[in-house]
Amino acid sequence: MNIHEKYIKRCIELAKNGLGTTYPNPLVGSVIVHKDKIIGEGWHKKSGNPHAEVNAINSVQDKALLTKSTIYVSLEPCSHFGKTPPCSDLIIAKGIKKVVIGTVDPFAEVAGRGVKKLMEAGCDVQIGVLEKECQYLNKRFFTFHQKKRPYIILKWAQTADNFIAPKIQEKREPVWITNQYSKQLVHKWRSEEQAILVGTHTAIADNPKLNTRLWKGENPVRVVIDRELKIPKESALFDRSIKTIVLTETAETSAHNNLIFEKLDFKKHLPKQICEVLYRHNLQSLIIEGGAKTLQTFINSDLWDEARVFSGISEFYEGIKSPEFSGKIISKTNLKRDTLKIYKND
Repeated sequence: MNIHEKYIKRCIELAKNGLGTTYPNPLVGSVIVHKDKIIGEGWHKKSGNPHAEVNAINSVQDKALLTKSTIYVSLEPCSHFGKTPPCSDLIIAKGIKKVVIGTVDPFAEVAGRGVKKLMEAGCDVQIGVLEKECQYLNKRFFTFHQKKRPYIILKWAQTADNFIAPKIQEKREPVWITNQYSKQLVHKWRSEEQAILVGTHTAIADNPKLNTRLWKGENPVRVVIDRELKIPKESALFDRSIKTIVLTETAETSAHNNLIFEKLDFKKHLPKQICEVLYRHNLQSLIIEGGAKTLQTFINSDLWDEARVFSGISEFYEGIKSPEFSGKIISKTNLKRDTLKIYKND
């Protein structure tokens, strides 16, 4: 690892602190180095708040050192006026002449303009240090801007004999396959993503809340497929406590109190239409939590980026089979007696 990689790696570590709180902005970390010593660092914490470069510069105690320092940033400094002034202008104004950038910003308002502005001001700019790692850090942001859809995460729990639900559910509530630690981790994941989707059967059978009650963080936007509006009106999904998008084919229904209806053509490519709706709502990431039919539909359409699969120790012997898919396993973790495997779509 060379010296630039060392500090960009630190930028990535800092940026991860903003996961779940920076939407619609990307995750960004920045460090300022003088004579191989970090004299300032920061990350972007929330949309509308100062960006990573601003926080890093503000944290430097001796501002006279800035003109002799190098600023490292995981993503290209912005060059436009949004909710905050351009970071590239601040770097120039502070007299920082050396800038090392992990990756160029895919957002059309930036997309190389920040780099160009810095170079035209006489800065020595180096781009592409740990580029793949910096792009992976912002996989949601890059997917949204480059593919015009949210980053899609499939998630389910399956028994030791590969069922995700029993044949018959006696009560209208979830049947737990995994333990409390796995359950809490799922709530943490929900706080990190912008939207969460379930199908009609899951909404009726489990009556899920789809919130983050077991973890401190923002609730994702709830999305539910309800073609014929069959889900009972007293369901937890319709309590209006969280923005909820209902995907249906029935006559137009007006939105009110956090409940939004989007009309789809269920005779056409459904996952693609869902992605288009979520893109219009500026949702950069989506967890699909079921059921089996919904998950399999996205798998068959090859519209998924990551799959997170829990395996418990219980057996159902019969019931609803877990989805069938192929992907590259990138991690395997044990949570007590549960096993979590994470795959990416190659």
